[in-house]
Amino acid sequence: MKGMFVKAVVFKGPFEVAVEQVDDPRIEQPTDAVIRITTANICGSDLHPYEGRVDFDAGMVLGHENMGIVEEIGPGVDRIHVGDRVSVPFNLACGSCRNCNDGWTSACLRANPSGQPGAGFGYPMMGPYWGGQAELLRVPWADFNLLELPAGNQWENDFTLLSDAFPTGYHGTELAKVTPGKTVAIFGAGPVGLLAAMSANVRGASQTFVVDHQLDRLALAERIGATAINAADGDPVEMIMDATDGFGVDCGVEAVGYQAHDATGQEHPALVLDNLVAVVRATGSIGVVGVYEPEDPGASTDSAKEGRYAFDFGTAFTKGLSLGTGQCPVKKYNRYLRDLIIREQAKPSIIVSHEVGLEQAPEAYARFDKRENGYTKVLLHPNAA
Repeated sequence: MKGMFVKAVVFKGPFEVAVEQVDDPRIEQPTDAVIRITTANICGSDLHPYEGRVDFDAGMVLGHENMGIVEEIGPGVDRIHVGDRVSVPFNLACGSCRNCNDGWTSACLRANPSGQPGAGFGYPMMGPYWGGQAELLRVPWADFNLLELPAGNQWENDFTLLSDAFPTGYHGTELAKVTPGKTVAIFGAGPVGLLAAMSANVRGASQTFVVDHQLDRLALAERIGATAINAADGDPVEMIMDATDGFGVDCGVEAVGYQAHDATGQEHPALVLDNLVAVVRATGSIGVVGVYEPEDPGASTDSAKEGRYAFDFGTAFTKGLSLGTGQCPVKKYNRYLRDLIIREQAKPSIIVSHEVGLEQAPEAYARFDKRENGYTKVLLHPNAA
């Protein structure tokens, strides 16, 4: 296939993606590897460019949640080998800058040619790197970035969540300082929120509340062992306060982001932050892993269009809340989460709802964007027979 073309999901414009032939990825630097993709996921963050809420160049290949088999390596790669089964973190990192050395691969100082800290695959403002919703993917700095997996196809639907959703959910609980016995409120029952609930269980939370208004996703939260709070039934803060004897929770996780909606469908960018400030007890902690953009032309308020989100910071200060934010440094967690899967201590694939071939990607994007009942997590298999 080298020197020819591969199929890929290409961004054409708002609400339009297409499966097209593109130039095949190839080794460009000695430290590169080329991966034959076995599974690539559609992420909720992919909907931000899909809906036109962030600028994204037409012609870019989408997809930052990827895994597969190493097909080719550059002459400078000596840890990873052809034939290895690997998970590809959505963060692309050099492995040698100050932030990478400190473990913050999500803020690599060298990988993004724009100079912005942090780089990734197939996503706005994260560099020129094509995504992995394709037959092949080029991975720079392969020895540093790739996570080796057991050979074969066991745990495929679990391992594919190691590239983003599972580590990001876990990162939310890390930022929220979840430890054994603590209570947790997670707003958002999408893939990240659900896997934050699973992570809270792993970390020993005594009770975890998950807030959403999508009944199918709340049912998944209950299967994971969380207490489901249906925001369509009333004020979720009041419901959680009542369930905790008025005390509130120790920890909160924001897994919604800047497109937060109330139960009627109205967008309120600060809604979830305000709710978490209200429901987390004094001196508690909040982890924000839902995406907030520095610019959002489609925002519901003028300030949010400029990346300014007016939430109840005064109460947060008065209560002495700690607030942790930012993209997940996937490499900080992915090997440990991999081993939890192998030892049957975690099964993130519980959230997977659909598996389709690459040709079905445009339909899957449209149905996922509409939040159709049951569309929780869609996996693409580009090289399926």
